[in-house]
Amino acid sequence: MSDGEICARHYASGQPVRLGWRQGIITEFAAASPPPELEDWLAPSLVDLQVNGFAGVDFQQDNLTGEQLLVATRALRAAGCTRFLPTLITDEWPKLVQRLKRLGRLRAANQELRQAIAGWHVEGPFLSAEPGYHGAHNPALMSDPTPERIRELRAVADAERLLLTLAPERKGALEAIALAGSQGIQVSLGHSNASSEMLRQAVKAGATGFTHLGNACPQLLDRQDNILWRALDTPGLTVSLIPDAIHVSPPLFRLVHRALGSEAIYYTTDAMAAAGAPPGRYTIGALEAEVGADQIVRQPGKSNYAGSALRPIDGVFRAAEMLNGRWFGAWDRFSIRPARFIGLDHGLAVGCPADFCLVQMEDAVRVKSLRVFSRGQEAF
Repeated sequence: MSDGEICARHYASGQPVRLGWRQGIITEFAAASPPPELEDWLAPSLVDLQVNGFAGVDFQQDNLTGEQLLVATRALRAAGCTRFLPTLITDEWPKLVQRLKRLGRLRAANQELRQAIAGWHVEGPFLSAEPGYHGAHNPALMSDPTPERIRELRAVADAERLLLTLAPERKGALEAIALAGSQGIQVSLGHSNASSEMLRQAVKAGATGFTHLGNACPQLLDRQDNILWRALDTPGLTVSLIPDAIHVSPPLFRLVHRALGSEAIYYTTDAMAAAGAPPGRYTIGALEAEVGADQIVRQPGKSNYAGSALRPIDGVFRAAEMLNGRWFGAWDRFSIRPARFIGLDHGLAVGCPADFCLVQMEDAVRVKSLRVFSRGQEAF
């Protein structure tokens, strides 16, 4: 139903509130008298800005179909996430551009996809080819950004939101960041071993984020000078973290929050096809990845990670556990903050889409039930 009304406890305050919507848009949000045994907690739905694939579907396919994209979209929605950015990773430039075009056509042809897909995230090929920093991306396909390619990305994405991750030490990167900003492309830094000075120059040029800090760097780092310390010491960056307790250790996760404060952090899954799917072997582009019962995604026979198998709703609870806090304290960093970072109108406010979750808890850390609504319609 696109019209409706519910009463539940607000996820942050615990106070009873009434939410009403008409034609999928929130028209009322106010305090309410609690009915007996009010069990539901009301929270804005989750937003994920880096999804390489989900539910067995790899977004890096050249022949991706609309039905496959719907499968992934609906599985994400069942995991609490109603808005996301499909993410394309490093490949030969013509292939990457054609995939972005195909995704755009699939989205344009389906209203459900238009409502869920909030834009695009292009991660590469303008990344560091250094060992460790290139992560699971093929270093042989890395390249320097050029004005022509920045303009081509803008043209292919049309007027949709576009987030671009690049390494600022690449030749021409600072000029590309400035040009991207003038074209309405948001730039996040990542897969980088840039110096502190280079990071500051990138922020001055217009970069606003740092992609999955703690990932895409070598296991062994200089304890006095490394990309983690440099990024944390660079004002003006909003940092994304993968809250799976795998990519970022719990102590580092807590330290990043203390160093930056919650306002400069948002969470992402960096999910690939194995997320929301059983253990096994999956692809992320030309790369084959193996996922065990521990949900760690690795290239067969190697120790480096290749995306994650994390579901958004699980990320909230793992983040809360690492921070020794309550689940609702972590919720905004997987909802309101990523939405705000890309300028997406999202939240429990009049005029926003009626995208929300109703959560019932078994106890302080276990979910009893999760109901997810997109434009006022419940996902099943």
